Amino acid sequence: MNKKLRLDTGQIEVIDDACARIYASKSPAERLRIASGMWRSAKKLLTLAIKSQYPHWSEQEVCREVIRRLSHGAL
Repeated sequence: MNKKLRLDTGQIEVIDDACARIYASKSPAERLRIASGMWRSAKKLLTLAIKSQYPHWSEQEVCREVIRRLSHGAL
């Protein structure tokens, strides 16, 4: 299999064409459910990573940092 990859230097993740077709075939509700699950997973992983990196932080400090990172510093 000699597939040419679509790489964009300004983007880390590049979705595979087959995956893009699968997501495009989903209903808006299904896509929203998938995105929501991905958001929850990212938040959970980030929370665990911060707790591991800063074990002395309180739950409030961890939560504040998770929000800051997920909002890209907007909050």
